[in-house]
Amino acid sequence: MKRVRCPKCDNFIVFDETRYENGQSLIFVCPECNKQFGIKIGTSKLRNRQKEENPEELVDNEDYGAIIVIENVFHYKQIIPLKLGDNVIGRYQKGNKINTPIETVDPSVDNNHCVLNVSRDTSGRLKYVLRDGPSNTGTFVDNELLGDKEKRVIDDGALFTIGATSILLRGKNRI
Repeated sequence: MKRVRCPKCDNFIVFDETRYENGQSLIFVCPECNKQFGIKIGTSKLRNRQKEENPEELVDNEDYGAIIVIENVFHYKQIIPLKLGDNVIGRYQKGNKINTPIETVDPSVDNNHCVLNVSRDTSGRLKYVLRDGPSNTGTFVDNELLGDKEKRVIDDGALFTIGATSILLRGKNRI
């Protein structure tokens, strides 16, 4: 199953792509806003940031690791590469200027929920530091709520939760 996003209201429409051939054009009518729009199977105008691939392959191709947003009732699994510096994580919304958006309708994820800073330590290894946005529902690491202005160093394989969404860190430095 694939999904497309309405260009007017950002609502997702799910369809079975196996019923169509590459290059075939499809027309959709959004059930939320009645916007009519078309797509062409096998092509995408979306950023090539979030892929449903093998996470190990993606992380090996990225310089600074990635976060894996675990699939749940609010969205599909997403793999989002990280960059050096602040990776501001939050819910995707048209016009939102964050640099690490999660495509979700989870109402407990804020537009600017938390920040994952990627830097290098004195030995040149990557260091990952997580802090809350601040957000309305908090950021949890190992089932512990991060306090206001609290920062937590996390390592490859760390699981953190924003709202009802779980995220796994896949760092570039494997121990």
